[in-house]
Amino acid sequence: MKYSVCMAIFSLLMLSCGGKDNGSQEATEDNSQLVEDLQGVWLDDNTEMPILKVKGDSIYLNSKGSVPFSFSVSGDTLVSHGVDRTVYRIKRLSANTFQFYTVAGDLVTLHKSDNDALEFSFQEAPKPSDEVIKKDSVFLWGGKRYRGYVYINPSTRKVIRPGMTEEGLSVDNVYYDNVIHICVYQGRQKLFSKDISKDLLANTVPVDFLNSAILSDMDFVGVDDKGYHYRATVCIPDGMSCYYVDLTATSGGDVAYKLRQ
Repeated sequence: MKYSVCMAIFSLLMLSCGGKDNGSQEATEDNSQLVEDLQGVWLDDNTEMPILKVKGDSIYLNSKGSVPFSFSVSGDTLVSHGVDRTVYRIKRLSANTFQFYTVAGDLVTLHKSDNDALEFSFQEAPKPSDEVIKKDSVFLWGGKRYRGYVYINPSTRKVIRPGMTEEGLSVDNVYYDNVIHICVYQGRQKLFSKDISKDLLANTVPVDFLNSAILSDMDFVGVDDKGYHYRATVCIPDGMSCYYVDLTATSGGDVAYKLRQ
């Protein structure tokens, strides 16, 4: 009797496990078909403007200076894996029609283009500028004349900031950070020089802010018995949020950083 009961339980467990395997396989096949249907260029139903392009496991948005991001599909949900994870609910997806809801709840209706190459104008982020901005100021202290220089040098270090397209789609925009060279002279004698990157401000500016910001500007603001004073500006690209950091440098090469309140 015990043997029969055990065999019955074992059989039920095997059936249960087998059912889960089949369901998982079917779900994988369904998701693969959805990804296959997404491949190509998608146009807005009303304007006929290209909105996005799907190639492999990447989505390219028709947004200048943005970067492609990976995505995944599960059932009626599309997830973009950029700087931020964004979830879109799919209303309808076929080989030629794609309807989904933005985060704000707006319905976007697209249809597939017949031309994968010519209809979409995705533009890679522009290369950093070669232009170096030079600034200098003169201060008198203790009867001596000091000239402070600032050289704002564009770098190849990318800062990726999440944003939103006109259609309400999450997009990652690319900007380039700067490395700023500062130096102080008295006549022809160099008293101090140093390259300043935003990494040097990590113990002064909140890290979460710093990761999304660029070192945008620097000014020579004075000389006193404590040293040579500069003020750095760290800002979110295309935003209004900035931090100001006061730098005090000595002729010995030491630099103290203090957040300006």
